[in-house]
Amino acid sequence: MLSLGQPAPSFEANSTLGPVRLSESLGKRPIVLIFYPKDETPICTKQLCAARDSKSQYAKFNALVLGVNPGTLEEHHQFSKKYAYDFPLISDQDERIRELYDVGKVLFLGQQRMVYVIDQQGTIVYAKKGNRSTKEILAALAP
Repeated sequence: MLSLGQPAPSFEANSTLGPVRLSESLGKRPIVLIFYPKDETPICTKQLCAARDSKSQYAKFNALVLGVNPGTLEEHHQFSKKYAYDFPLISDQDERIRELYDVGKVLFLGQQRMVYVIDQQGTIVYAKKGNRSTKEILAALAP
């Protein structure tokens, strides 16, 4: 896990909403990075639906919400369409982003479940494992 106060690593990747270049948002707006193990699993679905259902709350902070896992873009498109996710799901098939953000691996599931919040200056201000509550994530976004 990366340390609080550390600059967030930039990356480029394909997502369900087109290419994502984190450098275009770093230092300009807050970012919520949700690393989740697998599409179409109960906890991952619940976690991403919570993010979808909290769109207006994230919008108050102009926060960019991104889901990241090693699934294929095709799998992400099906998952995103099924649950009407209106934020990008990033395909990290080579696990480069997982490694950049020091997200561990879990036997049978793949990557760990982890949430990072990056502030408007591009600094990591929140880093916690597990399915974090929207309230907790929003508190990390508050100045």
